[in-house]
Amino acid sequence: MFNLVLVNPQIPNNTGAIGRLCVNAGATLHLIKPIGFDINEKAVRRAGLDYWKKLDLHVWENIEDFFKNNKIEDNAHFATTKTKKPYFQAKFKKGDFIFFGSETAGIPEEILNKYRDKNITIPMSDKGRSLNLAISTGIVLYDAIRQNYSSFSDLK
Repeated sequence: MFNLVLVNPQIPNNTGAIGRLCVNAGATLHLIKPIGFDINEKAVRRAGLDYWKKLDLHVWENIEDFFKNNKIEDNAHFATTKTKKPYFQAKFKKGDFIFFGSETAGIPEEILNKYRDKNITIPMSDKGRSLNLAISTGIVLYDAIRQNYSSFSDLK
């Protein structure tokens, strides 16, 4: 199992789709406030379909609360457009935390700087700035699963 961490998500449809992704991938979803919407919003439920009630969801009051309650060392990866290291060069381990920032601001700079050697990116052409958050989480999460597939008996 992996942990997807969304830092200050802003778009309910993305979060709903990511929740659905987590249920199907056996991952835990961590949402770090402030969140740009009410997680009970119809859009979140619609995007998450009937999966939302099956989701292993943790909501944190702020980033400090998250870090106080979760030991982050070599068990985390921070997705950003501000690095050159592609996600497929990262070595994912079962239980790792994979961080994604808000759709508008990304992961806060101070966190990226603190964990600089754990920053990863999804390669893109120079024609765009970034990918949709839900698509990005799926790309990285399923590569982490691919790297550890033999230990995921419930996904076979």
